Amino acid sequence: MIFRQLFEPLSSTYTYLLGCETTGQAILVDPVVNAIDRDLAELQKLGLSLAYTVDTHIHADHITAALHLKQRVGSKIAAPAMDRLPCVDLGITEGTPLQVGALVLQPLHTPGHTDGHFSYVIADRVLTGDALLIEGCGRTDFQNGDAKALYRSVREKLFALPDDHLVYPAHDYQHRCVSSIGQEKQRNPRLGETKTLAEFEALMGSLNLPYPKFIDHAVPGNRLCGVCPQDLPEQMAAYCHSMTESRQG
Repeated sequence: MIFRQLFEPLSSTYTYLLGCETTGQAILVDPVVNAIDRDLAELQKLGLSLAYTVDTHIHADHITAALHLKQRVGSKIAAPAMDRLPCVDLGITEGTPLQVGALVLQPLHTPGHTDGHFSYVIADRVLTGDALLIEGCGRTDFQNGDAKALYRSVREKLFALPDDHLVYPAHDYQHRCVSSIGQEKQRNPRLGETKTLAEFEALMGSLNLPYPKFIDHAVPGNRLCGVCPQDLPEQMAAYCHSMTESRQG
């Protein structure tokens, strides 16, 4: 398997490129609209053709590139089926793997950050989206978030994976790239094995985080698989413009 972790600095988002060495087909997980040119350049450099884009959830901090990539290179759009997005070609459900060449992506429904959130297991690694971050987790106070659901998603599904499975999150704000299930069990200050559900609910309820600055634009746009709003404020325009550079994680 060809595996690349690509970092978009504006939203601190990791996009994952998965490539099949046999067929030359690829999947992009959580692509960002303002990094399309970077992703297409990476695919071309590796001699891969994009078969699918896959999102872990409806994002609130950036616009997905799914629709734009479909328009440019003919890739299909896959996203959680339970979100019922009319623009999706393939609805993701737990228990039904997505196979592209030799790549087999195993979906896990991991609600809590959003009710339709999915993580994806492939080989010896898991792409955890915003459900499990490196020594952290996504917030639970918007988009039908639920602290109890997130606790159970992590403890009963993600922590049930082997300890040596590598954890690749959708975001990191401290320039960290990868963790492991075993490390998160031991060191995650919110969801580690010593933390009770009551402690986690109390912690998440006391965060008092600011209202997400891009959510009112991103969520409607992402429900259309990546449409940039026409009424976007000037200070947020960069979230919907192609970037000429983006460092790689």
